[in-house]
Amino acid sequence: MVEARATARYVRTSAQKAGLVLDLIRGKDVNRALATLKFTRKKIADDIAKVVRSAIANAQQKDGFGGDVDRLYVAACYADQGPSQKRVRPAPMGRAFRVLKRTAHLTVQVSERPEKIVAVGKTTGEAAPKRRARAKSSDKK
Repeated sequence: MVEARATARYVRTSAQKAGLVLDLIRGKDVNRALATLKFTRKKIADDIAKVVRSAIANAQQKDGFGGDVDRLYVAACYADQGPSQKRVRPAPMGRAFRVLKRTAHLTVQVSERPEKIVAVGKTTGEAAPKRRARAKSSDKK
């Protein structure tokens, strides 16, 4: 089972905003995750899609990769808070307000789904025992 990760550092967004989009793709197949990001109306979705594609490329370069990208899924994705740039905004009466321009570190980890192994000799169509229906009492008074 191959695992690969990619990280984009110092992305100019807050970790909270990036986390909202990352929650949409966590646990999905990589193709479905890329399709979801393509139609997500958030600016950060383009940066996250770039990181997902990088993680897929990293997985393909690893030894032991089966060659089937369709078996890859987003195992983990998270946004860590990066350093904030401090800026000053003029305020009335000679005061100043502080503006924080936040950054985030985006990390996406992809894994290969294990192949399903079916035991030899097992039949898949075994029926479960049927349950008896309860008797209805029709003489309610």
